[in-house]
Amino acid sequence: MFRNSKIQEKLLYEIWKEKKFSNGIKTADDQKVEIIDAGDNNKDSGGPDFLNTRIKIGHITYLGDVEIDIWHSDWKAHGHYLDKKYNKVILHVVLSKERFQSHVYTQDGRRVISICLTDFLEDSYSDAVKKAILSERKTRLFVMPCAQFNGGIPEKKKLDLLAGLGIERFKQKEKRIFERLKEIVYLKEMNIREPVVRYDFGEEFYDKKFSPEEFNDPAVWQQLVYEMIFEALGYSKNKDIMLRLAKAVNFDFVSQFAAQENFFNCIESALFNVSGLLPGNHTGLEEDASEYLRDLVGLWAEIKRKYDGPYFTEDKWHFFKLRPQNFPTVRLAGGGKILKRLTNDNILKKLIDAFAEGNNQAKLASSLRNLLIVKAEGFWKKHYVFKEKAKEEIKYFVGLSRADEIIINVILPVAAVYFDIFSNKQAARKVKALFLNYSQKSTNQVVQQVAESLKLKKVESKSVYYQGMVELFRHFCVKEKCLECEIGKSIFG
Repeated sequence: MFRNSKIQEKLLYEIWKEKKFSNGIKTADDQKVEIIDAGDNNKDSGGPDFLNTRIKIGHITYLGDVEIDIWHSDWKAHGHYLDKKYNKVILHVVLSKERFQSHVYTQDGRRVISICLTDFLEDSYSDAVKKAILSERKTRLFVMPCAQFNGGIPEKKKLDLLAGLGIERFKQKEKRIFERLKEIVYLKEMNIREPVVRYDFGEEFYDKKFSPEEFNDPAVWQQLVYEMIFEALGYSKNKDIMLRLAKAVNFDFVSQFAAQENFFNCIESALFNVSGLLPGNHTGLEEDASEYLRDLVGLWAEIKRKYDGPYFTEDKWHFFKLRPQNFPTVRLAGGGKILKRLTNDNILKKLIDAFAEGNNQAKLASSLRNLLIVKAEGFWKKHYVFKEKAKEEIKYFVGLSRADEIIINVILPVAAVYFDIFSNKQAARKVKALFLNYSQKSTNQVVQQVAESLKLKKVESKSVYYQGMVELFRHFCVKEKCLECEIGKSIFG
C-alpha cells in the first residue's frame, strides 16, 4: 500500500465509487454488507465523504452517509466523534487492519459499524490505483502559471515584488484595524452592545471625525487586541467563531472579575459556557474531567447574571482535519491565559513600552514572543477534549510559531496604528523596521509552494517576504491576474 495518505484516500474513494471489491463483504460480527447506492461524493471541506448512500447490513437497509478513512483511529484523530455533521453516518469504512475495531460512536452517542475492506478487495485493482494517483495530481495545491517560465527573472526583481506586496498587506491590516477600532469606540460612546448580526453603522458613524482623545481609553485597545488574538488562534476553520466569541464575552464583562482570586477560572467558565463546547452531561467522563466540568458550570451559575450577550452552539465549531493540539478547546485555554494577561498583567502597555523604549530588534522580538507564548497547564495540559485524556501531554497552548503569527498579523499592525494616532513617529518607524526584518519560525504550504515556484530559497522565514507570497498567491496567482503582476508581465506580456 502507498504510504501517502492522500493517495490512499483517493484510492479508497475510487474503490468505493466503482465497487472494486469481491462479493461477500461482512462486518466483524459476520453480517452481510451490500452497497445498494454508493452515494454522492461530498466535495465540501467538512462532513462525511459520501452522502445519501443506501446500504444493507444484515436484513436492514440504511439511508445515510459514509465516512472513509485510512486508519480506524482517524475517526477520533479527525474529530468526527465531536462533530454533529457526522451524526448521519451509517457506515465507517477503513483500509488498514491496524488497531481495527468493529465500531465507532457519533457525537450524539449512536453506535456505527466499521468495516475494513482489506479482506474484500479484488486481487487486481491497478486501474483504481492509477486513477487515484491522477486524481491526486489534479487536486494538488494550485501551481503558479509562471512556475516553469520565471527562472530567467532576476532574483532581486522577485524579492522587490514580494517586499512591496508584503508592505501592502501590512497596510491593509492597519486599515482594517483602524476601522474596527472606530467601531469599538463608537459602540462604547453610544453605550451599545456589539450586535449579534452585522449591520451598517449609518451615516453618523461614517461621517464622524474621530479625535486622538477618543482613543485614550485602554479598554478600547484591550478589546481590539483580544478580538484579533482570538481570531488568530482560530486558524482558518474557527477564526470567525473565535472572533464572535471575543465580541460576546467582551473585555468589559471579563474585567468585572479581575480582582477576584479565581479570575482565570471566571474567564474559562465564561468562554466555555458561552461557546457551546461543554458536554451536555457527565456520562463517560473520567473523574478529573467531571470535576472540571462541574467547576465550570458551577462558577458560571454565579457570574452569568452579569452576562447579557449571545450564546453559541457546538455545531459552530470545527474539529475536522485539525491536529488535536489545534482543537478549539485547547485554543480557548490558551486564549484565556492571554486574556488574563491583557486584563491583570497589563501586557498591552508592556507591548507599547517595548516599542517606545527598545532599539535592539532582536531583544524587541524576544520580548514580544515572551508576552504571547503560553505554556500548557491545568486540565488542558492533559486533554484535547473533555471525554478522554491526551496520549501525550501538551507542552504549549500557544507556541513560538503561533506567537510569531500573532506578532506579525496582530501586534505589529496594532502598534503601528497606535503610534500613528498618537503621533509617535519614532516608535512607528521602529514597528515598520521590525516588520521588514522580522524572522518568523513558521511557514505554510502556500508559502512553500510560492517560494518553490519562484525558485527562491530560504527567504520565506523573513516576514515581509512571507506576507508578500501570501498576497501574491491569493490576489494574483489564483485569480489568474498574471498581467497585473510584474513577474507575469515580464513573461506573458
